[in-house]
Amino acid sequence: MDHNSYKTINTNNAAAEKNWVLVDAEGQILGRIASQVAKIIRGKTKPGYTPNTDCGDHVVVINAEKVKLTGKKETNRVLFTYSGYPGGQRELSPSMIRAKHPERLIEHAVRGMLPKNTIGRQLYRSLHVYAGTEHPHEAQQPKAIKFG
Repeated sequence: MDHNSYKTINTNNAAAEKNWVLVDAEGQILGRIASQVAKIIRGKTKPGYTPNTDCGDHVVVINAEKVKLTGKKETNRVLFTYSGYPGGQRELSPSMIRAKHPERLIEHAVRGMLPKNTIGRQLYRSLHVYAGTEHPHEAQQPKAIKFG
């Protein structure tokens, strides 16, 4: 028996095949869609997943303003931002964020599910969120997928 045939093959950045995926967030629950998107960005849905490599896909999320929040999270939940200056802490509810920048709800949820290190910051660049149905990534021919 050849002992070299059982070696584990780790994917590196050069060998990683990054595809483009299109996700429609209309009517989806925020946390559920964010966890699925985070898995795709991380590359956990691929057989050659390697934790220390960016082997995930680019994800384009459309209709971000139509994502749902269950219960009273739309008004009672509080998200904090801090500028770093004294008195620079702001409290925002999801309804306030949705009114100005609806794509930031999904961005915030997905970013919290990615690793908090250099790999996580690199992976976050693979997320592209748009409020409406139009997006500038038609040339990449993203493959539409549906959750649930």
